[in-house]
Amino acid sequence: MTTAEAVEARSYGNLIAGEWRDAQGDQTFDSVNPARRSEVIGHFARGTAQDVELAVKAAVEAQPNWARTPVPARAEILARTGRLLEERKEELAQLMTREMGKVLTEARGDVQEGIDMAKYMAGQGRNPIGEVVPSELRQKRAFAERVPIGVVGCITPWNFPMAIPCWKLMPALLAGNAVVFKPAEDTPLVAIKLAEVLLEAGLPKGVLGLVTGFGEEAGAALVEHPAVRAISFTGSVSVGQAIASTCGRLGKRVSLELGGKNAMLVCADADLELALEGAIWGAFGTTGQRCTATSRLIVQDKVLQDFTERLVSRVAELRLGDGLDPRTDVGPVINEAQLRRIHGYTEVGRQESARLLIGGRVATKGALAEGNFYEPTVFADVGERMRIAQEEIFGPTAVIIAAADVEEAIKIANGTAFGLSVAIYTKDIDQALQAVDRLEAGIVYVNAPTIGAEIQLPFGGVKATGNGHRAAGTTALDEFTEWKTVYIDYSGRLQRAQIDTDAG
Repeated sequence: MTTAEAVEARSYGNLIAGEWRDAQGDQTFDSVNPARRSEVIGHFARGTAQDVELAVKAAVEAQPNWARTPVPARAEILARTGRLLEERKEELAQLMTREMGKVLTEARGDVQEGIDMAKYMAGQGRNPIGEVVPSELRQKRAFAERVPIGVVGCITPWNFPMAIPCWKLMPALLAGNAVVFKPAEDTPLVAIKLAEVLLEAGLPKGVLGLVTGFGEEAGAALVEHPAVRAISFTGSVSVGQAIASTCGRLGKRVSLELGGKNAMLVCADADLELALEGAIWGAFGTTGQRCTATSRLIVQDKVLQDFTERLVSRVAELRLGDGLDPRTDVGPVINEAQLRRIHGYTEVGRQESARLLIGGRVATKGALAEGNFYEPTVFADVGERMRIAQEEIFGPTAVIIAAADVEEAIKIANGTAFGLSVAIYTKDIDQALQAVDRLEAGIVYVNAPTIGAEIQLPFGGVKATGNGHRAAGTTALDEFTEWKTVYIDYSGRLQRAQIDTDAG
């Protein structure tokens, strides 16, 4: 597909038992291009509890046989998925840009992360899934192994419509679970294309169900369904806390990744050119719509003026536009509600007496008026306790906070409810390693921006960012497996652990 070709705005159903079906209530909703709101990407089934019930029923029926499928055979399906995604990378990236808005180069990276996750998890299919340990008794074997949970629900956001679903689906499926997948209502078509690839790769019917729709309807029903034994959710703090409360009441496992208020520390000895590049990419890549976005720039006093002036100059050069246009640096935000929310935080910053250096407006010139565009925004003279320094904006807004020294910078960086990603720019290795030790974050970068996690390492944060689980890496299987411990006694007599330890 080229940029000149538009995907036909046709209707799409829910995936139930390997078939695409209309919603039980026959209702639909539209997905639109955030760069051009008049362009409808497609019409999608508005799933409700009835549709979730059908998807879960099919998953419950399919899961036992899937669990009995040898792990290397499951892994081969994931490997084929990765190859198919690779073949269709450009097509999927262009679709993603039209549906979500991120610039095409970033959309390609999003798809690539899905490819990498499929291949990585396929590789885990022949790795150990447990451990054998010595027993304290004679003629007795002891081992522990990972086993599937059963049916799990995966609820994903719109900002990484391929990568984050792959973070969840690939390990969940490799582990032998059946999955019911509820993607964000803003990006249903990318999710459907991913599901189609998994089916084409050979995933058995019913092992994956997909229900499109809204959180309060399909999402809530998935969380509450008694046959769904675990929920994996990435999204807002408020929704995540509500899901955790429900799962706690129902006694089911839940893993949460809920965002951040990430900081970049710029030390007096930093390579300022490198730090500026990191700040621009970290703050305005994906239009600031990343849980790892660089929303706070904590700059040491000695370089504050120089860094600030050069940053504003760079931001002024950023070009807003359709992500399919190769000249575009910053695409649209996802929808009009988010556009209003971002501008609301600009007003909060003004009320808090922060100094607006650039941006702070909805872009309305020419073709930009047709989409959800917000000017890249920078505030200075920001106090560390201001709302714009504490609350996640999830848009192209960065705030500059002054720090007298590294000690104060670390204190400010740690002074939020979140703890996902932090970066420090310095040439002093001792200073860098001390910061690594003391920064309260799940991910720390040295001389690199707060964005750019790789799939072979754990991803997640501390404090209000989540509830301790980690996506990606080998730790991804922790989310989607139970441990089963097995003892085999072949002595032919009763042996009592901790008592008969001296038996001959």
